[in-house]
Amino acid sequence: MGGINKLISVAKSLVGRPYKYGAKMADAPNFFDCSLFTQYIFKQIGVDLPRSTILQASEGEEISLENVQMGDLLFFHGEQGFYNKKFPDGIGHVVLYTGDGKTIHAASERIQENPKVVEKGEVEERDLDYVIKKCGPLIIIKRIIK
Repeated sequence: MGGINKLISVAKSLVGRPYKYGAKMADAPNFFDCSLFTQYIFKQIGVDLPRSTILQASEGEEISLENVQMGDLLFFHGEQGFYNKKFPDGIGHVVLYTGDGKTIHAASERIQENPKVVEKGEVEERDLDYVIKKCGPLIIIKRIIK
């Protein structure tokens, strides 16, 4: 369980870091998008995850919401899902479950600033129920660390 405790500790230490759409590993730990956030924190405990949400959703063991544990990843359709044969409903957002009904994720909000759309946000801690309502629908939950 030591790896999961370190994972949660690293995630909590990044709360408040700004969101940047399409952030790359070179941007971390200063900026994150949702999938870079999960890729980065898992890398800190020696676990390599793919870069995109839809590829991360293909990793690990599928878990039900009733059995969610600290360190599990919840994948949502999000505002813009990416699709493949395995996930025809699309995956567009990933959230880390930290236990006790809480999550941490790199959250963003699309704001129209004519003539362009700007993404603003940060790494934030939120209740699981809030995240399910805001980011839904929930597509799949994965346990990366057993």
